[in-house]
Amino acid sequence: MLRPHRIRSPRTVIAAATALCTAALAGTLLAGPAAADPAGAPAAHHPSAAAAPAPKPAAAGSKVVGYFTNWGVYDRNYHVKNIETSGSAAKLTHINYAFGNVQGGRCAIGDSYADYDKAYTADQSVDGKADTWDNGALRGNFNQLRKLKKLHPGLKVLWSFGGWTWSGGFGEAARNPDAFARSCLDLVEDKRWADVFDGIDIDWEYPNACGLTCDTSGRDAFTKVMRALRSAFGPSSLVTAAITADASAGGKLDAADYAGAAQYVDWYNPMTYDYFGAWDAKGPTAPHSPLTAYSGIPKAGFNSTDTIAKLKGLGVPAGKLLLGIGFYGRGWSGVTQGAPGGSATGAAPGKYEAGIDDYKVLKGRCPATGKVGGTAYAKCGDQWWSYDTPETIGTKMAYKDAQGLGGTFFWELSGDTAGGELIKAIR
Repeated sequence: MLRPHRIRSPRTVIAAATALCTAALAGTLLAGPAAADPAGAPAAHHPSAAAAPAPKPAAAGSKVVGYFTNWGVYDRNYHVKNIETSGSAAKLTHINYAFGNVQGGRCAIGDSYADYDKAYTADQSVDGKADTWDNGALRGNFNQLRKLKKLHPGLKVLWSFGGWTWSGGFGEAARNPDAFARSCLDLVEDKRWADVFDGIDIDWEYPNACGLTCDTSGRDAFTKVMRALRSAFGPSSLVTAAITADASAGGKLDAADYAGAAQYVDWYNPMTYDYFGAWDAKGPTAPHSPLTAYSGIPKAGFNSTDTIAKLKGLGVPAGKLLLGIGFYGRGWSGVTQGAPGGSATGAAPGKYEAGIDDYKVLKGRCPATGKVGGTAYAKCGDQWWSYDTPETIGTKMAYKDAQGLGGTFFWELSGDTAGGELIKAIR
């Protein structure tokens, strides 16, 4: 459940509803339970709510945060230069560089070769200049990000630590948050690349809950870690976190004090994707990133609207919440039913991993045949896929604006088309 597809270790793994009108959807969702007053209490609960007009949402933020994976430079052949040539760099406000590791209670390098050693030739380089082997010269993704920032002075880069595969290290880190935070600061601000990074992103999947492994660090552990990171990095550096989107009763959002930790972060990235997928091999088929619930959705609380409503209801400010978009699809095989809710025999084949494939592949191989819950799905042969399209991203942007959220983030850059079709739909 909620299995983010960021399960690859660097270098080692090669492996039914009416279509929603964007404007109507935005107005409907704004009037729903997610619309809350600044104190977090639903407006309808106020005695004067019946007579008072609906409160206007806070101005929506314009952050556009994209993940770039260090392992993408291998089989995916996706490099920092592609961020520029696709037009994505001009749209991005922030890049999350994924991932650094968490080992022995400390922040650690994820892939030294991809991070700072791989030599880029002139034609592969962002600025057309080859890397050098001079003593102390920085190479790899870090140097390419440095060059990209020179082309886009307003662009910020955060180093993201953890992820699905490496979240197991956070339990030990939580036993001594201050030591963990100091180790992260020392690594992020290493003199070799201190100018590359503007802060840190924590991707703990999941505090005091189960992901790839089960964490028993306690409900307050996440807050203590984020407080220590803010203290170490200070007010001028960015401190953010990717967090669960499980809004079910007693689910992962209830396992940690996300409201208490919110004061220490610049923003949260609730992972509003991977709600459903072929880890449930027999189905029922369901879109992995529904914006809203719909008749027949397999589990309550597994949609973006409920996730955002729950976080706001806990007291997390809307401006500190970004809406998550997946630049990929999830799919099943052995499916006969075109609409959601069909049975399956297993995961659909994917280029790198069964059950998942990039948008840039699926848009041509299995074009969308319908929409449900504010996202798209596709039936081709015996396969059933779900993914976002530029149109459904537009719908989600209307929701983001209506809710006054701080912006948008997505996983991840290499899933988009060479011309940046999906990122250009984000506003």
